[in-house]
Amino acid sequence: MSGQPAEGSGASGRFADYGPPRRVDGGLRARSTRGAIGQSWWSRRFLEVLESFALGTRLTRGRSYARAGQVIRLDVASGAVHAEVQGSRAQPYEVSIALPPFPEALWARVEAELAAQAFFSARLLAGDLPPELEELFAATGAPLFPAGVAELRQRCSCPDFAVPCKHLAATFYLLAEAFDADPFRLLHWRGRSRAQLLDRLRVLRAGAAVVDDRPETDGARPPAAPAAPAAPAAPAGAASGAGHGGADRAGPEAGRDTVDVPPVGAARALAGLPAAPLAEAVDRFWLPPVPLPDRPPSLSTGPDLLLRQLGAPAPAIGGPGLVERLRRAYRLLAR
Repeated sequence: MSGQPAEGSGASGRFADYGPPRRVDGGLRARSTRGAIGQSWWSRRFLEVLESFALGTRLTRGRSYARAGQVIRLDVASGAVHAEVQGSRAQPYEVSIALPPFPEALWARVEAELAAQAFFSARLLAGDLPPELEELFAATGAPLFPAGVAELRQRCSCPDFAVPCKHLAATFYLLAEAFDADPFRLLHWRGRSRAQLLDRLRVLRAGAAVVDDRPETDGARPPAAPAAPAAPAAPAGAASGAGHGGADRAGPEAGRDTVDVPPVGAARALAGLPAAPLAEAVDRFWLPPVPLPDRPPSLSTGPDLLLRQLGAPAPAIGGPGLVERLRRAYRLLAR
């Protein structure tokens, strides 16, 4: 953002002769045509945070730009959002909104917390970001949303002094709607793409399952069972009694020690139950063998689950608004 007054800005009348913005063919147009922008919990929460920074009146300057399709390009990357917004000049303005991504050590702690709770793991692997995720990130020391406007580095190549200018504000609105289409973009902005996060969760969950099924030996190898007592010597001539089955009894398994293998998996959970009638163990019968999660998993999903799992297609496929049109079609089919 440069330090000069804006085009058409009230800060200076020198830019009033720039007139209205140039029309754009095929721009990214906000789906909302009136009222508030944003439908999902994540998009509304994002705009709510921005408005809490006293940006409400300045944000509204870009709402008409967002609805008119003046945003030509919007890319969400780790730590920065880049956009091109067409104003009244021939050259579109370059816009960037930077938010520091979380360090790798912090992401590792967050991923361990997510993998440890079946509720979050199941929802994320199903392509859904539950609202409770914000609380978990904050408790881990990784707040998803900025705590103050100073955390956002806003830059625009226009000559407007105001922050945000109308081009930045239009980008904020389109970014909020991008969270509607794919809330994983918020995590990508913070440093983890959808593929990276889900792959990491699968690895952590698989590792936890392997550890859980290992014998409980406190890191030591299981003790060997005591050797069986030596068999008495066979009488003379027994080895030559092939016609009487002597050769069958002298096979490779003869004399091998029997080792008791510790139970694993479900067998380990049942190993501690007494071998007694049910009436004597009924008070313990329904107790879970492993601790249950604090909250039960909720796997209810809408008919647009596939759209959330695959993410938004490229703008060249189907034109702007394809995801929303498909979502409405899926919901109608589900009825």
